[in-house]
Amino acid sequence: MTDLDYLALIAGMGLVTYLPRWIPIFFLARRKPPQILVEWLDLIPAAILSALLAPALFTSGAPRQFDVTSPELLTALPTFLVAIITRSLGGTVLAGMVFYWLIDKLV
Repeated sequence: MTDLDYLALIAGMGLVTYLPRWIPIFFLARRKPPQILVEWLDLIPAAILSALLAPALFTSGAPRQFDVTSPELLTALPTFLVAIITRSLGGTVLAGMVFYWLIDKLV
């Protein structure tokens, strides 16, 4: 490949990355989206986080098997309660570290 080919490749990658983000902003910037769409979009981060965490919390082993006694799940339950009660990110992280340490020592 020549230098011009590399430049064209980089420009093409930038274009296919930039256009899908720019087009909706350009056409929807002056419009107010429906409230139901806004509420639905607010749920996406929680759904993604749940999809990433659920396999690690509820399964274990090489062929994934359901496991309710995993230290991660036993840690997540009280940590989730701390998060709901305190609504503090730092406190939740600290509580999760303490709970994981305690469960590791007890199990």
